[in-house]
Amino acid sequence: MSYTKPSFSHPALPRNKVGYLKRDYEGAISTLCAGCGHDSISATIVQACYELNIEPHHLAKLSGIGCSSKTPTYFMSNSHGFNSVHGRMPSIATGANMANKNLIYLGVSGDGDTASIGMGQFVHVIRRNLNMTYIVMNNGCYGLTKGQDSATADFGSVSKSGGGESTPFQAIDLVGMAMELNASFVARSFSGDKTQLLPLLKAAMSHQGFAFIDVISPCVTFNNNTGSTKAYDYVRDHIDVLGSLDFIPKEDEIKVDYDQGTEKVITLFDDTKISLSKLAQDWDPTDKYSARDKLVQSKKDGHILTGLLYIDPTSKDLHQILNTVDTPLNQLQETDLYPGDDVLEVINQGFR
Repeated sequence: MSYTKPSFSHPALPRNKVGYLKRDYEGAISTLCAGCGHDSISATIVQACYELNIEPHHLAKLSGIGCSSKTPTYFMSNSHGFNSVHGRMPSIATGANMANKNLIYLGVSGDGDTASIGMGQFVHVIRRNLNMTYIVMNNGCYGLTKGQDSATADFGSVSKSGGGESTPFQAIDLVGMAMELNASFVARSFSGDKTQLLPLLKAAMSHQGFAFIDVISPCVTFNNNTGSTKAYDYVRDHIDVLGSLDFIPKEDEIKVDYDQGTEKVITLFDDTKISLSKLAQDWDPTDKYSARDKLVQSKKDGHILTGLLYIDPTSKDLHQILNTVDTPLNQLQETDLYPGDDVLEVINQGFR
């Protein structure tokens, strides 16, 4: 069996508007377990970047430590990348973003990387509304260290590594936390639902500000058993989908036809649009309190709420909040940074 991808491609394969093949957005062959939900997410990221016509060198992918943080190896091999230490990806993303705001920032993390050692970093990257897409591949366990429960493992759930014992602690709900911390884009999806995840990713990557997507991604080796609330069968049986979702590009509009519910179109800063078919009559994705109420009710009913929960289409990202210059900081020259002795003397006099 060969584990090397062919270096050639069929000349008739379609290219996107910037001239790239879909395979140009791929990476190395995955070494994760066969059937891992993380691979499905990686494949959806490849599809989203291809359809968004992103030039690979305009994207920076960042990660921490864990099975999820290995996945940037498996997509966008021609983009910028940085694999940080455990839980510290948000700091690296913040520094890179402040230096060069013209790149698209895609952060990949896990439930251990974010909800435990990286919790403080997660809190503040939301608070600052950094312009990035932050994906948590959430399987409720530490897959690299034999499946111990993570902080997102639901109370009473059972993993293979627990000796049949149920989880004694309440889970941290990263979606609820993101809502409480005023994230400007909050969504949840399932690695087995590409139809929903693809437009969510495209919308998140087009959003101005911090876009958070919690993706339930079953660990087929350690947490896909009876009793696990992160197993494929459990998630499929308990999903509560908010509504149909479509992403509408600025230039080539997709016509949307829904069988039920009312349609809500949200225009983003770059004139792209998100079209939602609202199946839940008591939910408005632009009303934070409505979204919170729907999330609480879904948890009370024992359901896993998926879809776009909340979006603020008018949010200001960190550069807008700080009123930074239009030129990326890493492109500023000495003449831009040094105003001259006379100007500095006037400034210093103001502090005397």
